[in-house]
Amino acid sequence: MFDAVQLRSFLAVADTHSFTRAGERLGLSQPTVSQHVRKLEAAAGRQLVARDTREVQLTDNGDAMAGFARTILAANESATRYFSGAAMRGRLRFGTADDLAITGLPRILREFRQLYPQIILELTVSQSDQLHRRLKAGALDLVFVKWVSGASEGTVVKHDDFSWVGLEQTILEPGAPVPLIAYPAPSMSRKLAIDALEQAGRTWRITCTTKQISGVLAAVRAGIGVAVMPTSLVPEDLKVITRRFSLPPVGDVDFTLIRNPLANTGVVDALTQAIMGRRLTPHSRQP
Repeated sequence: MFDAVQLRSFLAVADTHSFTRAGERLGLSQPTVSQHVRKLEAAAGRQLVARDTREVQLTDNGDAMAGFARTILAANESATRYFSGAAMRGRLRFGTADDLAITGLPRILREFRQLYPQIILELTVSQSDQLHRRLKAGALDLVFVKWVSGASEGTVVKHDDFSWVGLEQTILEPGAPVPLIAYPAPSMSRKLAIDALEQAGRTWRITCTTKQISGVLAAVRAGIGVAVMPTSLVPEDLKVITRRFSLPPVGDVDFTLIRNPLANTGVVDALTQAIMGRRLTPHSRQP
């Protein structure tokens, strides 16, 4: 049987890649966190954390333990809530922008459902503007959207910037219109991209219109054109080409949670905390 306290310390290290930051998250000293991890390694009979690098990394056995740890702690929490009579119940209509679904969000939702099995989670995936309209109409309880940076509405989970994205072999001829892959209007990224090009005196043409991030990525990979997307969401096989072709900066974006004030506060708070407490975007690029 693995100790729950040790598992929590280990997961904090896994999430933050630092014994010090893990201690700050848990309200423990760094030596205490280190001791917990060493005891867990002794119980497992395997090395879980590689300590000989500048940033703490998990070993292969550590990656496996992280998965088991989350399952064990979620099951323990669910059992505690159930048998204490404190199991949270309710219905939660949650909407997310489709490109945010390619972050760690699916994992967070899976763990949330394990932790709160009696909450009925209904998921809607769409464009940010459409989700916001449905929220205001009372059709959704909580939405996770790409929003204008600095807006006062909602809770910011992550701040990011937009980048121009293409293939490694992308070629843009000087003076030729920029071939743009975009969501249908209204779309924040589409509008910001077109506004930035026109303000810079660059001509453009739409070469592909698609409603889903899978369509955007497929079109970019096919070499049909270039797209604008949050830098942290750029896949490994695509490149940020902003500087290469002197494309104009598009602006910043916030990944934002916006709630319906009439929704069940308890269930909305629970999912908000689950998303705020986890890393969403493991990939990063420099423009």
